[in-house]
Amino acid sequence: MAAAIEVLNLHKAFGDHEVLKGIDFHVDPGQVVCVIGPSGSGKSTLLRCVNRLETPTSGQILVGGVDVCDPATDLEQVRSRIGMVFQSFNLFGHMTVLDNLCLAQRRVLGRDRAEAEAIGHANLAKVGLPEKADALPAQLSGGQQQRVAIARALSMDPDMMLFDEPTSALDPELVGGVLDVMRRLAQEGMTMMVVTHEMGFAREVGDKLVFMDGGVIVEEGNPREVLANPQQERTQRFLSNVL
Repeated sequence: MAAAIEVLNLHKAFGDHEVLKGIDFHVDPGQVVCVIGPSGSGKSTLLRCVNRLETPTSGQILVGGVDVCDPATDLEQVRSRIGMVFQSFNLFGHMTVLDNLCLAQRRVLGRDRAEAEAIGHANLAKVGLPEKADALPAQLSGGQQQRVAIARALSMDPDMMLFDEPTSALDPELVGGVLDVMRRLAQEGMTMMVVTHEMGFAREVGDKLVFMDGGVIVEEGNPREVLANPQQERTQRFLSNVL
C-alpha cells in the first residue's frame, strides 16, 4: 500500500537559514503521526511543506503518490484532499458558523447551498456543536472556534488531516474538547499528521512519534516506547523538560 504522505530528502531554507536539513519520513493510510520538538526545530515548516503552503528548497513530497513539488501538479486538487487546522482558527468573523463551513464547499467543490448546509450541520454535530450553526465566531470560546475550524476542514471530505499545534493558543481547560474531537477522528481511521505539545495525546492516540530538533529527525518510533525510554540523548533532554 502506498504511503499517504512520503517525504524524501526534504530541505527548506529561508535565505541563509536552513530550517529543514534532509527530512525522510512517511505516514501510512489511517496512521496518526505526532511530531514533537522544541520551538524552531522545523515542525511547522515540515507540515506547511506537505500541502505546499511553503515551497521546499529541494527534495520530494508525495501525497497519495502525487509529487506536490512537481510544477505540473494541480496543487488545488491535492489540497482539496488535505484538511488543515492551524493554531489560529482563521474563521470569518462576519459570517455565521454554518456559513464558514459552507463557503469553501460551494466555491471549491461546487456544492449547492442545501447540500453544503446539510454537510456543515453533520460536521458541527460531529465536533459536538450542533447548536452553534447560527452563532458568530466571536460568540464562541477559543476551544469551540477550534472545533468549528476542524468541522470546516472535515466538510471538504479530506483524505487526511494536518494539525499545526491546534491547542497551543487555547486556555488549558479548553484543550480537552479539541483533543476529544481529534481522538474520535483517529478512531474512525482518519490519516493524521499532528504537530503537538500534548504528550498525553501522542502517547494515547499516536501510531508513530517523530522528535525533531535543528531541522532533522532525531528519533522516531512507537510513541509509548519513545516517551518512556528515549534512545537519543537529545530526546531524553527534551522530554525531561516537558514530561
